[in-house]
Amino acid sequence: MTSSTGLRDRKKAATRAALSAAAVRLSRLHGLDAVTAEAIAAEADVSTRTFHNYFPSKEDAILYQAESSVQEWVNDLRARPAHEPIWDSLEALAIAYVSDDSRDLEDLSVVSRLVEQSPALMARTVQMHNTVSRLFGEAIADRTGTDIDSDLYPNLLQVAVGGAMKTVIELSISENAGGRTPEQLVSEAFALLRAGLPQPTHN
Repeated sequence: MTSSTGLRDRKKAATRAALSAAAVRLSRLHGLDAVTAEAIAAEADVSTRTFHNYFPSKEDAILYQAESSVQEWVNDLRARPAHEPIWDSLEALAIAYVSDDSRDLEDLSVVSRLVEQSPALMARTVQMHNTVSRLFGEAIADRTGTDIDSDLYPNLLQVAVGGAMKTVIELSISENAGGRTPEQLVSEAFALLRAGLPQPTHN
């Protein structure tokens, strides 16, 4: 790949990310129904035509962050040391994820709520799960010597980690975290998962 091609690809990735961030930001402020492709393009300071060059719909723009995050997890998991226990690898990825200053945890929570409220987003999320999310399950299966199509383990582990991350993000942006940082909440969540979610004891 030439340097000019690499620069062009980085600019395209930056534009795609900017459009997605603008779509989430506007949906957070005004609600999904009030957001248009024209408004997203204006927010990102590009033309409406440019928006449609990158995304067929506002729903696709909103879900791009989630889709790219899954792909990031897949790439990072495959880059972890092969001998590293899977729980250690996933916890390291989770801590890195919530520690990334370029990522707005409240925006991630907004996307989750928008999906729950919008049939169009829910349908698109199902499509995404059947493609990109499967790659994450396959990466887990490769690391654990299991089969994504016939074994429960990689599928359950993927769902457990996804649920843990959603819970961590929701709690960290609320007023109920008790001073715990997102990183501390991740460590606490993974400790509970590793222990099999034992029933809490009360003194």
